[in-house]
Amino acid sequence: MTTPDSATRFQRFILPGLAFKAVVIGGGYATGRELPAGPWGGVAGMILATLIWSSVAATTFAFAHGVGAGDYRALFAALLGRGGVVFEISYLLFVVVVLAVFGAAAGAIGAATLGAPQLTGTLALATSIVVFATFGNAGVERLFKYVSLILYGVYAVFLILAVMHFGGGIRRAFVDAPPPRDWVVGGVTYASYNIVGAVVVLPVLRHLTSRRDAIAAGLIAGPLAMAPAIVFFVAMTAFLPGIASATLPSDTMLSALGMPAFRLLFQTMIFAALLESGTGAVHAIVERIAHASRRALGARDRAILAAGIVTACIFVADRFGLVALIARGYRALAVVFLIVYVLPLLTLGLARLLRTSEAV
Repeated sequence: MTTPDSATRFQRFILPGLAFKAVVIGGGYATGRELPAGPWGGVAGMILATLIWSSVAATTFAFAHGVGAGDYRALFAALLGRGGVVFEISYLLFVVVVLAVFGAAAGAIGAATLGAPQLTGTLALATSIVVFATFGNAGVERLFKYVSLILYGVYAVFLILAVMHFGGGIRRAFVDAPPPRDWVVGGVTYASYNIVGAVVVLPVLRHLTSRRDAIAAGLIAGPLAMAPAIVFFVAMTAFLPGIASATLPSDTMLSALGMPAFRLLFQTMIFAALLESGTGAVHAIVERIAHASRRALGARDRAILAAGIVTACIFVADRFGLVALIARGYRALAVVFLIVYVLPLLTLGLARLLRTSEAV
């Protein structure tokens, strides 16, 4: 285990952003289903969402560092007092929705790429989440690190291939597109869907040494999380508007490339992205329980807790389709998190930060 004095720059400045990316990518854009429509409006909205993510993450990380909060329960106890229970209930509902979405997406990926039954991909994801959550902070941080290397590499190759194969369609989409409309509302809404990721990743902030570290890590988090989304969205514009209604837009584009090997690689990367997102969401709950119990949890305890959480949540996907889950769950939760998290943080939390001073 590292101490603040031995923490590397990667752990202090980059790891929190990779963790934030890990949490938002599965629910935010791994499959492509959740990205906004309209070329110019989409890009403008995503840039605005990046600024929102960075601002909220920087404030969250600074506040958490200031009050010594290593999990969301401790942060909201300091921010809202007894009112923190409202966030806890909302977060549990959020986890139910996102794990169900991830399970359905994993099933769809297995069916699309391997021809396997839907349940096969869902079970594979559920089992993998439990395995990685069993190893605690160190194991989860390694997952974020190594999946990120694969993810950014695959997205970079995808961008090159998309420009080569769909460049004409992309250019036409932006040339023919009308001026952006409602991009502010779209950007705020898109950012709100997954802004809770800044709270979920609090366990990895244990490496921060100062408020300056916290603010820098938060500002970096936004671009790290959004860069793959912008790459994906630009490629998607060649297929608008029809692709917006596809259950797995990623598979639509990969099929159009006509490269089976890369299609398999990309869908494997998406599965890994869903894995890190799901693991991050479950790990946050396990860490909250560990801190509340005031004792170190062993691998067996973590495995039992993770298995219980995953079993209770992920198989909701058996009853609803991927599209229905996103439409019904995310919009309402976005509003709830704005009310119980973002507004208090940017008023009460920011005021508290400004009243305190710290040598940096």
